[in-house]
Amino acid sequence: MLLFVAPVYADEHGEYVAPRGPDGVHPDLNGIWQAMNEANWDVELHMARPSLGLREGPFGPVPDLATMQMGAVASVPPGLGVIKGGGKIPYLPEALEKRDENRANWAERDPEVKCYLPGVPRATYMPQPFQIFQGEKEIEIVYQFAGANRNVYAEDPGPAPVDSWMGQSVASWDGDTLVLTVTAQNDQTWLDRSGNHHSDQMTVVERYTPMSPNHLWYEATIEDPKTFSEPWTVAMPLYRRMEPNAMLLDFKCVEFVEELMYGEWRRNPLPR
Repeated sequence: MLLFVAPVYADEHGEYVAPRGPDGVHPDLNGIWQAMNEANWDVELHMARPSLGLREGPFGPVPDLATMQMGAVASVPPGLGVIKGGGKIPYLPEALEKRDENRANWAERDPEVKCYLPGVPRATYMPQPFQIFQGEKEIEIVYQFAGANRNVYAEDPGPAPVDSWMGQSVASWDGDTLVLTVTAQNDQTWLDRSGNHHSDQMTVVERYTPMSPNHLWYEATIEDPKTFSEPWTVAMPLYRRMEPNAMLLDFKCVEFVEELMYGEWRRNPLPR
């Protein structure tokens, strides 16, 4: 039996040192990666719960049974949260009220339900893989969900001419950590399925640090003075997909939402 073991590099302190990338200077981050957590359901610490919202009952909010026909499939798995320090999102009061309203109407409002591009940082921790393509000077990140992608600038071109779903990403390096500064995202994306939101003033600073041959440490610091009282950070490991034939596959979710988005204009409505 032939066993292949990937080489592991360490410095004089025994700390992992990643192989150099195509430019011979910076670490090689090429690969297909995926988060293994519950952040896409809720970035905060949370218990398991039904996910399809609440309605107002005679004694307060109660689960909307009409939307729970999928049973456990539509539930939120419990999660320890990914906010650095274990705290809660530091919302401003009006923004917190909007979060609660979003959460109560999740099935109608979540951009993911409608196959809109997920934005940053949410694209990183959706339950689907993404791929980093790193060349000598260029970096591109491609996501399986909806075929989203980010062309990363090696030099800052100045303010983006318009806001967009995935924003404008500019790369720099802090030692072996890839730093991406993301601006010019529109205010339509959410941070998870729990209604956590932001404004068009959000700036995200991402940090990708190789920790072993098969995992990166990811942090994203979010600053948005219109929504949050102070910057806050999500942090998590990202794992390399290890299948011998690992690749991104098609997930053209637009076709899955056509009836949801446009069915009301069908000449002959489908039976419900």
